[in-house]
Parts: sequence; structure tokens; C-alpha cells
Amino acid sequence: MNQNVELEIEETSSAWKTKALVIGAVVGALVGLGSVYLMMHNAEKSGRELKVTAGEGVKLSMLVMGLLRQVAQLGEVKKGG
Repeated sequence: MNQNVELEIEETSSAWKTKALVIGAVVGALVGLGSVYLMMHNAEKSGRELKVTAGEGVKLSMLVMGLLRQVAQLGEVKKGG
């Protein structure tokens, strides 16, 4: 019986991880699509072609890395305070 309980706990643990990954992937895809849509809309409004320079790409990647760092810190427990 003890093995059944352990197996059930492992399955539950795996299920929430899979669910979290799927939800994260869907949310990330929607945010990405929304971002590109806004960029295209602004480019069309100003009558220019959508281009991202190397500098803009670096800025964007740094912003994304900062966001990911903040998200990773959400689950951390603060020490000594």
C-alpha cells in the first residue's frame, strides 16, 4: 500500500508540472503574438516597414532576461527577514 501512495504522489507531482509547463507555453505564445501585433500595427501606422535593429534586439533580450529573473525569484523564500 505504501508503494501505491508514493506512486500516486509522483503522478500528482508530474501532473501539476506538466500543467504549469503547458500554461506557461500558451501564455508565452500569446504574449509573443500580441507583442508582434503591436509592433506591426505601429509600423503600419507610421508608414514604415517593420525592422528590428541589432541594438533594439539587444535591448529587448535584456528586458526579457530581467523579466525571467524576476519570475524565477517569485518562488524563493526570503532569508533572515
